[in-house]
Amino acid sequence: QVQLVESGGGLVQAGGSLRLSCAASGRTFTYDYMGWFRQAPGKEREFVAAINWDSDSTYYADSVKGRFAISRDNAKNTVYLQMNIMKPEDTAVYYCAAAVGRRTPRQLVRTSVYDYWGQGTQVTVSS
Repeated sequence: QVQLVESGGGLVQAGGSLRLSCAASGRTFTYDYMGWFRQAPGKEREFVAAINWDSDSTYYADSVKGRFAISRDNAKNTVYLQMNIMKPEDTAVYYCAAAVGRRTPRQLVRTSVYDYWGQGTQVTVSS
């Protein structure tokens, strides 16, 4: 079975930083896009950021632009989410996802275009 496993979540004060990691396990696959989503209690899962594996192009939700950065390590088949200047509204379970095949930037905000999902890691930001 192929798995995506998130790590790096935890508790941080407002204004602080965290870095999340998502590593693939099992069979090796080539992913065209990898993304991060988050889901707060009682709310829908929302898009955070995505990266094109080949071009390294990145895409961000307006709410995190200038604060978060997505990156990848090809050799480790790992994607990262660096989160800076964190706010209480960033509190959520964060999920990584991978998409295989052609996608448009506009499509990347939709959960339905991703083929694989991790189990999530909790991020809590205190005031």
